[in-house]
Amino acid sequence: MSGPGPTPERDRAAASARDVGDVVRWAAFSCLLVPVVLLWCGSSLAGAAGVAFGLAAVTGACRLLMRRSQRVAARPSAGEPEPRRGGRRRAGAEARGGRAGKGGDTPVG
Repeated sequence: MSGPGPTPERDRAAASARDVGDVVRWAAFSCLLVPVVLLWCGSSLAGAAGVAFGLAAVTGACRLLMRRSQRVAARPSAGEPEPRRGGRRRAGAEARGGRAGKGGDTPVG
């Protein structure tokens, strides 16, 4: 027996994780390619190394920010009610139909 089937949320999360991985791979590729092109065009080795270091730092920061945004997006929002468990009813005004404090069924008189 396998686990529960795919849901739209799981599909979106998996696609988003693949997209982040693709972006990071392309960024790492550019971190290697740009210094090579700079050297080919006659730039100094120190300049190309500085550019490579800068690109690597920006890539790392962007990766951290993308991972953090994925975690935040995966959390339920504050306005969304949590799924109820156990089928218990709430005590208080909601269980009595919201009539608490309105005098109820007492006769006026």
